[in-house]
Amino acid sequence: MNARPAATLILLRSGKPGLETLLLQRTHGAAFLGGAYVFPGGSLDAADAAAHRVVGLSEAQANERLGLPTGGLAYYVAALRECFEEAGVLLAVHKDGAPVSAGRAAALLPWRERFFEMLEKEDLYIPAGALAYYGHWITQPGRPRRFDTRFFVALAPEGQEGAHDATEHVHQAWTTPRRALERGRRGEIELVYATQQTLLDLDRFSDPRAAFDYARNLPEIPTNRACWAQGKQGARVFRRGDAAYFEIHWSDPEETGETSYDLVAGVPKRLDRFTTRLTAPNPGMMTGPGTNTYLVGEKELAVIDPGPAIDSHIERILSFPNIRWVLCTHTHLDHSPAAAAIKAATGAKIFGRPAPQGQDATFVPDAVLSDNEMIEIAGVRLRALHTPGHASNHLCYLLEQTKMLFTGDHVMQGSTVVINPPDGNMRAYLASLERVLEEDVAILAPGHGYLIGEPRHEVRRLIQHRMKREAKVLGALKTLGEASVTELVPLAYDDVPARLHGVAARSLTAHLHKLIADGAARERGERFALVQS
Repeated sequence: MNARPAATLILLRSGKPGLETLLLQRTHGAAFLGGAYVFPGGSLDAADAAAHRVVGLSEAQANERLGLPTGGLAYYVAALRECFEEAGVLLAVHKDGAPVSAGRAAALLPWRERFFEMLEKEDLYIPAGALAYYGHWITQPGRPRRFDTRFFVALAPEGQEGAHDATEHVHQAWTTPRRALERGRRGEIELVYATQQTLLDLDRFSDPRAAFDYARNLPEIPTNRACWAQGKQGARVFRRGDAAYFEIHWSDPEETGETSYDLVAGVPKRLDRFTTRLTAPNPGMMTGPGTNTYLVGEKELAVIDPGPAIDSHIERILSFPNIRWVLCTHTHLDHSPAAAAIKAATGAKIFGRPAPQGQDATFVPDAVLSDNEMIEIAGVRLRALHTPGHASNHLCYLLEQTKMLFTGDHVMQGSTVVINPPDGNMRAYLASLERVLEEDVAILAPGHGYLIGEPRHEVRRLIQHRMKREAKVLGALKTLGEASVTELVPLAYDDVPARLHGVAARSLTAHLHKLIADGAARERGERFALVQS
């Protein structure tokens, strides 16, 4: 079922307890969200797209903001129309831009079902520019009605309390986000997921103008498209923020709900036409659920990251026919040791970069890959990207047909990677993350965990995280003066459990070496200090 276009308006005002917003309770017999408390809103009508009394925003501007080729302005119009029809709050202006007074808005309530006729008769205009685009939510498949809803924020008109329509809605309340959430937790009112998440976000603000300006200045509005998948726990709904969310959408583009959310060692998962994932049975603190091996191709296959030399995993890989190539992202012991056994069994050609000292000595590539080198495998094209940092010989592979990037340990799902000197290098790692931002990538296929969506956002997040960590390292050096790694870890990694401080010390050392290379710190023996400017 196609989702119906819809618009929702979040009204904000100042109340005695602080920022308040308007919620309406839907009638219990409603076909959609019966009994729930929601923001005013509803489906787009044909008249919304035909509206001409719109000021403050052009069709081109609306399309650009909503990321639509056409029809963007209709969402703004629908949000304002629905707000008047359902909540009795009229956001309209006179020809000179002056807002309609509260008294005049109350007098116009009998026109709530004839919104556009009222505008013509009263010579009023729709102030689309007074709305800030704030959210995008799409109802999961399987509901009797599905909506593709754009959320907007507006400052409530002075003095308008509103009046629910008494047909689709039976109650209304101006409330602080916190109070609404508390009532929801106590079971006094029903709040659907999208409403809960919106209220949680707005609870940070005490001033309506600050919340409105925040919404107006959001650089990107993510799409929240709930989806279904199957697994050991039965059918489940997944939302943005759930680990498997982007993988489910990638592997089930038709939204059948039949794809799996399980990530189980030895059980292959078909990700798309070209790629199947097989997870090795080596779970752990550093490997998560296990190392991901990817089989890429159609009639003939390439194995990316064959994984550890575990017999059962090698046997499972070899159960796939026509393996002709083996590609390794790097030579840590959870990624490359199985390559030799696969070559011995199949004669496959091995690609990668030689192992540095102390890594997998069994890995001997038949072809040493350079940055941007293309590998043609039976009609499928993989391009190697040299991405040192986690390991000096680290490569990522971009599948040109689908723009899937196999990231090895350059980007991991659910956590940051350890940068372990001397082979690991923080300066190189950050440069390699920037290198990935130069590429056109649709999805990330990491060495551990599920597929990662929104690659540019994720890579930027990793860069920001590393720079915030560097700032904490600088702060720790400023506080302690000259100090050892052991002394610095508790301050620089005070947000990390003490049991992980041994691992954190490796990345801390990499941060210190970067600061030395940047000229911001110095090393004397095993102690570090800031360089005084």
